[in-house]
Amino acid sequence: MTTRRQMLALSASALAAGAIPASAQTPEVVQEGGSKITQLRNATLRIDYGGVRFLVDPMLAERHAFPGFPGTANDHEANPMVNLPLPLPEIINVDAVIVTHLHEDHWDPAARDALDKALPIFAQNEADAEVIRGQGFRDVRVLTESTQFNGVRLIKTGGRHGTEAHYAVPEMAEVLGEVCGVVFHRTGEKTIYLAGDTIWNKDVAAALSTHAPDVAILNAGYAMVEGIDGAIIMGTEDVLRVHQAAPEALLIASHMEAINHCVLTRAELRAFAASKGFEEKLLTPGDGEATAI
Repeated sequence: MTTRRQMLALSASALAAGAIPASAQTPEVVQEGGSKITQLRNATLRIDYGGVRFLVDPMLAERHAFPGFPGTANDHEANPMVNLPLPLPEIINVDAVIVTHLHEDHWDPAARDALDKALPIFAQNEADAEVIRGQGFRDVRVLTESTQFNGVRLIKTGGRHGTEAHYAVPEMAEVLGEVCGVVFHRTGEKTIYLAGDTIWNKDVAAALSTHAPDVAILNAGYAMVEGIDGAIIMGTEDVLRVHQAAPEALLIASHMEAINHCVLTRAELRAFAASKGFEEKLLTPGDGEATAI
């Protein structure tokens, strides 16, 4: 099977384009509360919801532990580009883990080494679940539209990890593969929609229409592969479309300023939101910052 790194190297040799530089983050003010979403780093989140502690898409490697993804913007930068903001024991002190897909910046060897092998792990499908079981985890479950865990309903949603142009390259299509999002629901709590690694598409539109979330977490770093127009996760226009589809939802931007190919900064996204009049509906929390919901 072609790995993600091999795919990106193939695309780099076949499709030439320039890199776009990243810029520094501008942190938000931490909010305190009961149920909350803590931005850790990249797409790694701690979601405390309905009395349950979830860790999402753990990438727990030390700063500069592995090379940049070849064939992507700024691939000279080693990953992760920043340190974890909290001590590892605090990060992994959770009730369950959600892995939306198996890319290295969502499920890395450091996470597999650090996490208790008895922790419940939720995977997007049986293929991913089998891989995780093969890594020694003993309680791996597959997300569905009616998964229940300790009183919280976890609803699997779809997504698309890139444009049609990305999926037209066979090696890239294989590695980008399937991805998922998750809706968190519990009576008496605000509904959260975690979109996952996706661009705006019909799956995102359907999730917003069906579940009417109060909060939508968007992976919004606009990750770029060289030589192909468009990105493999959301950028400014995708975020605007989410706002237009769900104007009352609070949008929380994640997956930013931590991996080499994410070229959209928090400051740039905030400036865009201000120019389009929805800055009051967007948060761009810095690493380690929590948002009460």
